[in-house]
Amino acid sequence: METVVVLGASPKRERYSHQAMVLLQKYGHRVIPVNPGHDQIDGITVARSLDAISEAVDTVTIYVAPAHLDSQLESLLALNPKRVIFNPGAEHPQASAALQAQGITVENACTLVLLRTGQYD
Repeated sequence: METVVVLGASPKRERYSHQAMVLLQKYGHRVIPVNPGHDQIDGITVARSLDAISEAVDTVTIYVAPAHLDSQLESLLALNPKRVIFNPGAEHPQASAALQAQGITVENACTLVLLRTGQYD
């Protein structure tokens, strides 16, 4: 079972980050939502920040605007996931370069599309 961090997770069902949480679980992945404004989303405990995560992470899927990622980039690098997915609107060339320099795989893609089309792995 892969552990996936959803950065910018939302309790609002119409948000893509929420839909990704649901679909990731449906496909058998363990989800860790990250959002400083919520304690739980759909019964899942929410991490207030990337720094609050102490376990190994396979993938981080990003649903925050590039300006909101700047202050979290060091924490993302310290988390050292195997892969980071920048969903549409979250693309961040400088962050991508820093992640790749650390040996982390980077994808500019939609997590929902990757899952639904069998391209997620």
